[in-house]
Amino acid sequence: GARLSSNDSNQRVVSGMRPTGRLHLGHLHGVLNNWVRLQHEYECFFFVADYHALTTNYEHSENIDQFTFDTVVDWLAAGVNPGAATIFVQSKVPEHAELHLMLSMITPNSWLERVPSYKDQQQKLKDRDLATYGFLGYPLLQAADILIYRAGRVPVGADQVAHVELTREVARRFNHIYGREPGFEEQAEAAVKKMGKKAAKLYVSFRREYLERGDAEALERARALLSEQQNLSIGDTERLFGYLEGGGRIILPEPQSLLSEQAKMPGLDGEKMSKSYNNIIALREEPGVVEAKIRTMQTDPARVRLTDPGEPGNCPVFALHQVYSNQEVLDWSAAGCRAGSIGCIDCKQPLIDSINVEQDLIRNRAQQFEEDADLVHAVIQEGSEKARIIARETMEDVKEAVGISYRQ
Repeated sequence: GARLSSNDSNQRVVSGMRPTGRLHLGHLHGVLNNWVRLQHEYECFFFVADYHALTTNYEHSENIDQFTFDTVVDWLAAGVNPGAATIFVQSKVPEHAELHLMLSMITPNSWLERVPSYKDQQQKLKDRDLATYGFLGYPLLQAADILIYRAGRVPVGADQVAHVELTREVARRFNHIYGREPGFEEQAEAAVKKMGKKAAKLYVSFRREYLERGDAEALERARALLSEQQNLSIGDTERLFGYLEGGGRIILPEPQSLLSEQAKMPGLDGEKMSKSYNNIIALREEPGVVEAKIRTMQTDPARVRLTDPGEPGNCPVFALHQVYSNQEVLDWSAAGCRAGSIGCIDCKQPLIDSINVEQDLIRNRAQQFEEDADLVHAVIQEGSEKARIIARETMEDVKEAVGISYRQ
């Protein structure tokens, strides 16, 4: 089939979310709005990471299917579009697990023990027995999730950059071990000659500048030059991408982090919004429930009576205004609070209205999916099949490179 070259991989984005139940406004502002924007700029793969749910919650797996369904409905309601992005479920694409197995053969244990979240999570989740093989390997399964699509970009918050870094190291190691086909140098030299005199000369000089002087700009320019070549086969192009860095053919391109501005979404108590803090407004929450939750929110403790002046910086309600309100409302709220001229109930009203307008849109989008489960199953089925075609292709290349694609 038509293989993806290293250059196209920069147009490919992959991101997943564990199925933990209904999503909330923190997911909407932290992740989903970003996905909705990315789906029009890149070729996007968004998946429910149900295998990953087992890495920390293996004893409570009875909800995973229902949670997977709810998660996909929430994505669709937030505006993730199956016509623009590939939406699927991890376990329906067994190649994720297969690549994970292959990568586990070459990944040193020490690399996994060094991943910051490994120690962190073990401290945090002391009540669970996380001394499992799967828990140790979950950043590697994450690497397989990314590499199986040869995705060039991974949207992450700052806390996940270490995982993308590990993915890069694993890809580099894999390419180094298995990309050294017999006669690699000769084949690369022959490919250079197919480029035409002028391009070949440029390629050779850029490569030299990079290998001898570590000139990163020369590397970028050489890559750009390769991307423009019309008459090279994909195999030759990959050889020349690999040859640039002195290694072998690139089988699994190294992804980059796509650092998204993670909106810090405050919860009802001013802490970060999170199910475990019990301070959330869920997606598709009824208007009456939203109103009740906002009305009972704590405000600045200094304001006992209406006329007491308050400090917006100490008030969780003001933190929510900063996400939802325009400058005019923010100024009105801050001034009225400091002067003791508007009551907390009045201050909360525009917030209730803004959140309910947003929720309204989401509830309307969700309605057809809530009423017709088959529609959701069809989205998952189609997306998983689409993802699988690409994943299978990568797996074939990987097995062939390793030397276990047995053919008689």
